[in-house]
Amino acid sequence: MKEFIISETITEKAVLIGLITPLQNEDTVAEYLDELAFLAETAAIDPVRRFTQRMEYPHPVTFVGSGKLQEIKDYITENEIGIAIFDDELSPKQLRNIEKELQIKIVDRTILILDIFGQRAQTAYAKTQVELAQYQYMLPRLTRLWSHLDRQRGGGIISRGTGETQIEADRRIILEKIAKLKKDLVDIDKQMAMQRKNRGKMVRVALVGYTNVGKSTLMNLLSKSEVFAENKLFATLDTTVRKVVVDNLPFLLSDTVGFIRKLPTELVESFKSTLDEVREADLLIHIVDISHPSFEDHIHVVNTTLKEIDTTEKPAILVFNKIDAFSHVVKEEDDLSPRTRENISLEELKQTWMAKMHENCIFISAREKLNIDELKEIMYRKVKEIHVSRFPYNDFLYQHYDDEIED
Repeated sequence: MKEFIISETITEKAVLIGLITPLQNEDTVAEYLDELAFLAETAAIDPVRRFTQRMEYPHPVTFVGSGKLQEIKDYITENEIGIAIFDDELSPKQLRNIEKELQIKIVDRTILILDIFGQRAQTAYAKTQVELAQYQYMLPRLTRLWSHLDRQRGGGIISRGTGETQIEADRRIILEKIAKLKKDLVDIDKQMAMQRKNRGKMVRVALVGYTNVGKSTLMNLLSKSEVFAENKLFATLDTTVRKVVVDNLPFLLSDTVGFIRKLPTELVESFKSTLDEVREADLLIHIVDISHPSFEDHIHVVNTTLKEIDTTEKPAILVFNKIDAFSHVVKEEDDLSPRTRENISLEELKQTWMAKMHENCIFISAREKLNIDELKEIMYRKVKEIHVSRFPYNDFLYQHYDDEIED
């Protein structure tokens, strides 16, 4: 889908726009825009300026007020800005009106995430999933931006009926593409389901977490494989499954796509197979970046997503990663201001979370290989419990093996 992908404009500068509302205060918006900037950089776009406005709710026509829109327009004109990125999903009406006013490419968080997914997709399955999500997003937003969709059809330019407009023709093409892509995904889903069935009765463990928390790094460490990992959002799209053996106990470990705030609904539906790995897992390893100032919010986002796919009842281990990158400000004794995330020590966080989660919580550094053996011990106990409940006749063998280890 050449017309959709933002990455063609990798040399262009962008402005970021967010709203301060009763539902998200100034600090929250600043965090969201930090994440939006990271998303832009991941898509090879340079975010050079941020604009915020305090409103009760987004303007139904232009998202921001007319005065703020003029301010943004003036800056864009003076600084040769090529893209305006909005932190919330724009309605078709807002998209059309803002584009008409600013006369540059208008992008919202959803388009940006879809573009990154498009860049990251490697396998035919992932590419099909991304393309479906892009078309589903594009359908109600047809404007002159999508004036060459007839090239998507095999065999060149399609013939139009009498009086058929360009947008009507584009809409028909998109609907046909969506129908075909859905059929393709159904066929591939059947193949994927058969592959999962053929894995036998081995215990399945799934790595879940917010994007860029170190899932792939931990996957490589535990499975001794070479799963692609880098410090960018959505480095992993395709689900990777590896056989892992801890002591004498084998199990399947899967690395899944990272979650994110305001994850587009189109992607949640399209990436059904990735979520199926989570649904069918016997044990979840929820990885958290303890060094991130909003790690508790990230935990909430992941737990909310897991709840939406009915997996909250599964046993889980909460793994706080990146302890090597954790930092805090020491609070002076005479400082009577309220405690904040910035002046709580790692030891205090350990005591708080381990008191809450008991043995289902551990603090590690996958990069520095800190406390990895302790994590393996916890995983061994959890996987063994599941395996023994599934195959009780093997309990004696595991007990005998554990006795030998203790001796």
